[in-house]
Amino acid sequence: MRLSESETSENSLINNQTTAPVSDQNETDSQGFTPVLTNSRFVILWSGQIFSQLADKVYLVLMIAIIANQFQLPNQPISKWVSPIMIAFTIPAVLFGSLAGVYVDRWQKKSILVISNLLRGILVLCLPPLLVAAQGKTLFQSLPLGFGLMLVITFLVSTFTQFFAPAEQAVIPLIVKDKNLLAANSLYTTTMMALLIIGFAIGDPLLDLADSLASQIGLPGSIGKEILVGGAYAIAGIILLGLRSGEKLNKSEQEHPHVWQDIRDGIKYLGRNHRVRNALIQLVILFSIFAALAVLAVSMADQIPQIKAEEFGILLAAAGVGMGASAAILGSKGEKISRARLSLIGSIGVAASLVGLSFATQNLWLALGMTTLLGAFAALVGVPMQTTIQSQTPVEIRGKVFGLQNNAVNIALSLPLVLAAEAETRFGLSSVMLGLAMIAAGGGVLTWYILQAHDQQLNKSTPSPEIEV
Repeated sequence: MRLSESETSENSLINNQTTAPVSDQNETDSQGFTPVLTNSRFVILWSGQIFSQLADKVYLVLMIAIIANQFQLPNQPISKWVSPIMIAFTIPAVLFGSLAGVYVDRWQKKSILVISNLLRGILVLCLPPLLVAAQGKTLFQSLPLGFGLMLVITFLVSTFTQFFAPAEQAVIPLIVKDKNLLAANSLYTTTMMALLIIGFAIGDPLLDLADSLASQIGLPGSIGKEILVGGAYAIAGIILLGLRSGEKLNKSEQEHPHVWQDIRDGIKYLGRNHRVRNALIQLVILFSIFAALAVLAVSMADQIPQIKAEEFGILLAAAGVGMGASAAILGSKGEKISRARLSLIGSIGVAASLVGLSFATQNLWLALGMTTLLGAFAALVGVPMQTTIQSQTPVEIRGKVFGLQNNAVNIALSLPLVLAAEAETRFGLSSVMLGLAMIAAGGGVLTWYILQAHDQQLNKSTPSPEIEV
């Protein structure tokens, strides 16, 4: 007798939930990073990630460089121009994150990875001729046409990124064994944090070097910047052409008529699967804390005597170093501890680091130490929880779930940017830090308690294997 779609989904959910504790405890035979680094398919995906994320990080630096050279007037704050660029970059993440996830399930993921990178590369490479053609022309209210074109291109680049991100996450479990997922995600996190530091720390001199090399070979103007960023996207797309994802799309998946129904199915799955839902909640809490910290770091740097407010990046870089180092260690040793326990330890550690940071407003070295620890403990939450979502989500709805995750995380990144500054003005920097510490600890302990209670209830209600058909 053929089961209905809802019954099949429910059976898949039950199987995931009943086997999850065993999977979480018995996956200790991983050999650190060796299995993933000897996996040629993962190496191709990882190599594509390096070029794609480098382009992502340097893209905003490129936009700021173009604004400073072509649009900013003397004695005019650059934030007037940068703010619309940031908004144009953020809107697609909020609007299209879930929608992109649906199409990731319907389309071939390798094609999405390749095409999204190539299109982003083409868009960036189109910037120089478009800016030249728009020179001296304006839109409504004297807005330069060139700046308007930059907003459109930024919006489109961000839109294609919304397709790339869930496709990338959905491919990892297809090419990496479940027991090696923690190592794979640790390597991805380490790479991401390294590129974040490199992108913001040396992005500007890197773009200047690209301009210098371009002028030496006879290319006009400052086109080297766009060649560097657009070329990095293009190289990522070309590398990913060699990826063998092993995915198979059947006809029914390709002919799904209702996009919004697919999104609702993803939401219903998150509502039923407590492990994936709790992992997503913890990731949202973590990203909210880091988004708030990005705002508060400016005020903290302003209060620390040894540095200036504009040098707040030093504090964020310290958090990145801690996260990268912790993720690297986690990839080689982390499978010996259950993912839920790692997350609980990480949440408490994040809370303790934030408490320490609230007392570090007058001491640079204490602040650097606390932000480094904050990043290190954050990796203990982020990497295992991302691994849990990948391993516990059925392959046919991974795109939907990762799209919803992308949506939730981007909202979590946006709201604190608005609320953190207001909260600091009202309650003070130290009080806000302590509030964030309470949220981190409370979220970690609560999700741990819910997970344990649900597992105990499931163990009591699950029928014995002898009566299963």
